[in-house]
Amino acid sequence: MLDNRLKKIAELVSGEGIAVDVGTDHAYLAAELVKSGKCSKVIASDVKEGPLDSARNTVEKYGIQDNVELVLSDGLENVSLDGVSDIVIAGMGGETILEIMSKVSTDGRANEETHWILQPMTKTEVLRKGLYDYGFAIKEEFIAEEGDKLYNIITADYDPNYLCDLTETESIMGHLDEDDPLTKKYYSRESDRCSKVAESLKKAGKICEAQHYEALAAKLSNGVSNVNVNDIIAFLDSLYPFDMQEKWDNSGYLVEYPLDECSTVLLSLDITNEVVEEAFKKSAELIISHHPVIFEPRKRIASNDPVYKLIENCIGAVCLHTNLDITNGGTNGVILTKLSEKLGVKGDPEPFEELGGDNGLGWIIELDEEISPKKLAEVCKEIFGCEYVRTSKCGKMIKRIAFCSGSGGSMLKLAMEKGCDALITGDVKHDVWIDANNYGISLLDCGHFHTENIVLWELRRALEEKFPQLDIEIAESSVDPCEYV
Repeated sequence: MLDNRLKKIAELVSGEGIAVDVGTDHAYLAAELVKSGKCSKVIASDVKEGPLDSARNTVEKYGIQDNVELVLSDGLENVSLDGVSDIVIAGMGGETILEIMSKVSTDGRANEETHWILQPMTKTEVLRKGLYDYGFAIKEEFIAEEGDKLYNIITADYDPNYLCDLTETESIMGHLDEDDPLTKKYYSRESDRCSKVAESLKKAGKICEAQHYEALAAKLSNGVSNVNVNDIIAFLDSLYPFDMQEKWDNSGYLVEYPLDECSTVLLSLDITNEVVEEAFKKSAELIISHHPVIFEPRKRIASNDPVYKLIENCIGAVCLHTNLDITNGGTNGVILTKLSEKLGVKGDPEPFEELGGDNGLGWIIELDEEISPKKLAEVCKEIFGCEYVRTSKCGKMIKRIAFCSGSGGSMLKLAMEKGCDALITGDVKHDVWIDANNYGISLLDCGHFHTENIVLWELRRALEEKFPQLDIEIAESSVDPCEYV
């Protein structure tokens, strides 16, 4: 009666109490669990009457009406969980399964005694990652093969005290037995899928995203493996030399990881307590940030200091600040690329504040055609992903633009001296706005966070190109520290 997929699911049911089959369809699983003697009672639910009618026919055919309760229910809304030991949700999209489980978690009906068996048809990675957000922990995972199709089967328990989160790589790779031939076949297919995505992204000119999917494909083929921390730091130093930082800066390997090697790296603009917690939950051994976690000399390290939490959780910290800002492929280089892609640029860019050699702080670009301040603000909002862009009251058309990431308001007069019509930066002070309006120059404040956070994708691209075996994650908690009312 059962195909290989449902046979494996039936095998995983504990039989210690009532089993629930959500989205039962024809009730074949329910019938098998009762007929085999594994379960004395099964609740078979479905959201529509049609499948329940089919289930009713199966139940009557095998004479198990006293053992199978048919319930019309959207997910588990109308299903009593009293005495339930196993809940099976199979044959649905991963997002739908997660929605059902989230409702049980938030309404307080989830308990640590119930065993969950999940078989998503799509978005398996979304389900894997989302389970931990709602207090569930994955216990085991299997692959069932039917014809040319491979099905993921996940077992999970409710464990709200289990501190864990999955990286993107882990959410794709799952908790499978790597020696199982079906796992190898599954990884091979997923690797091919990621490679195809990478090719499509390359054709679209999305280089950072393409490199990321190439690295995912490599990890699916060869696994995640350790890299010497000093090799990572040496590579970063070759791209963004630490000795190029400003004298007042404190870039470098600021908090040492106690071991020689690491496999998971978290990237963030700042190292906050939330970022350290995310690194801990994702088992990241190293955080690479833009802003230094140690800037001013400390006379005391309190327990709520991120430095304390890094040391407490044995997580290292490497910080790339002004050296990342001024090198060609760094923060301002990313802005240059994005502005050039969006605006027609004439000729080569000029260094904004020249620092000698090939390096400078920010760039100046000349447009093929003039642009209005409002249109430029809209382009900046799209590029930086900020909620709003503050602008001066100048309405003149713009042809020559200077920009500097972070806090570059003090460079307004330099922009004017170099004949610029506009300056794009962040953290602009009140007196600078007054000067901009007095001198009739467009000033655009896109926020300190937003003009710098975009470098993380380029940083990931460079690291993944060099170390494709590393699991490199951009922190979900690398967010604007402000809320806007």
